[in-house]
Amino acid sequence: MPLHLQRIEWMSSPPLVPDDGPIDLDHLKRMTLGDESLEREVLAMFSAQSVRLISILAALPAEARELAHTLNGSARAIGAFAVAEAAAALETALHDGADPMQALAELKDAVAQVRTAIDALLRRS
Repeated sequence: MPLHLQRIEWMSSPPLVPDDGPIDLDHLKRMTLGDESLEREVLAMFSAQSVRLISILAALPAEARELAHTLNGSARAIGAFAVAEAAAALETALHDGADPMQALAELKDAVAQVRTAIDALLRRS
């Protein structure tokens, strides 16, 4: 029996990790058990908390490592993994006695991106 080959056009592969923006919405949905009201509530809480913590961290107080650790955990809980990684980098810099300014700047930027995404999500709801 002859083999019939058919030419197909090349198409790019999907990304290995979906880029849905600064918040992993699938993770958030799992963490809130699909409860959209709870999703909105934790997003609003994270947004408010992150503003407060960033303003305190800007002065690099003695408890800056603990504050960065807190922000790391709450960011992971909502799927804001870039914020979590930036907070962990700040925590590490502070622990190691390294200059924390670059890590702090990256954390501020990551938080700003997540807050913009949260604002957009909350407006849609």
